[in-house]
Amino acid sequence: MRFGLFGGARTRRGTGDVSDSHGYGGFIDYIMEADRLGYHSLFMVEHHFTGQGQVSASMTLLAYLAARTQRIRLGTAVVVLPWHNPVLVAEQAATLDLLSGGRFDFGVGKGYRPSEFEGFCIPIEEATERFDEAMEIIRKAWTTVGRFSHHGRRWHYDNILVEPEPLTRPHPPLWLAAGSPDSIRRAAREGYNLLLDQLASVRQVIERVALFREECRRIGRPYDPMMVGVTRALQMFFTEEERAAAIATRKRVVGVIGDLAKGERPKSIEEDDAPLLGTPAEIIARLRTLQEGGVANILMADPAATPGSLRAFAQHVMPAFEAHRAVAAE
Repeated sequence: MRFGLFGGARTRRGTGDVSDSHGYGGFIDYIMEADRLGYHSLFMVEHHFTGQGQVSASMTLLAYLAARTQRIRLGTAVVVLPWHNPVLVAEQAATLDLLSGGRFDFGVGKGYRPSEFEGFCIPIEEATERFDEAMEIIRKAWTTVGRFSHHGRRWHYDNILVEPEPLTRPHPPLWLAAGSPDSIRRAAREGYNLLLDQLASVRQVIERVALFREECRRIGRPYDPMMVGVTRALQMFFTEEERAAAIATRKRVVGVIGDLAKGERPKSIEEDDAPLLGTPAEIIARLRTLQEGGVANILMADPAATPGSLRAFAQHVMPAFEAHRAVAAE
């Protein structure tokens, strides 16, 4: 089992403060420590107009992190393609792949927040159509030898040459955020790896991993458990006093991101088995259940986001999975 990170920096508008634990300065230190400790990957979000100081220019920040890190893979989770010029995205993503030495993972999605579509003056009803055309253009930009043209419903290009080429050939790994059975099957058929959300229950995660694996096998696509990234909130503590604070944080976080949820939701925090919330032993037990269900790639969203929390997880949890990872690599 490998462990990566999910999320991004935050700043408070009007304060100029980039140095707190969720600001850009603190976040950069956090990722540099993750790189030093051997965390496998970072997947960074993109959001706009939220008032929460979330990252809006994810590839810009990832390019900076590429220069400050050595090994950790750097991904988007996700670039919301309906909002962007696809040729410009193809150029920026290829540049990031070059700067990172081939460490870039290209996560894409259609978007889901009406306020963001309204802010960009794009009808949310056009999301699927815009996403499909954008991906067609980006794939064409990265795989065509020489110049190409495209004439679709939204975008028209004549005899253009997209530079640079990505370092990873034919292109960086593609990741699709998906949760419904149809979207998971589509991800498998169209060559995407799969990103699963942090609110899905353990049962839902195991079912979705199995569906993706079986669809890959049905179409003859080689399957690797690392092709599925499972996002989990991380809240590790060592005392019962800390447990109460962790539960309160979990309730607050679910209230903020609850519109991500698909399908059934837990009725209470006690029934919520999605987060890695507990003592190291409790977290290891939950990870074992996921591992037995076919999960190998965990992306952790840590509300604390401090180097200390990374070190604690690396010290108390990761060693329990080192032997399994060594065997899998042989």
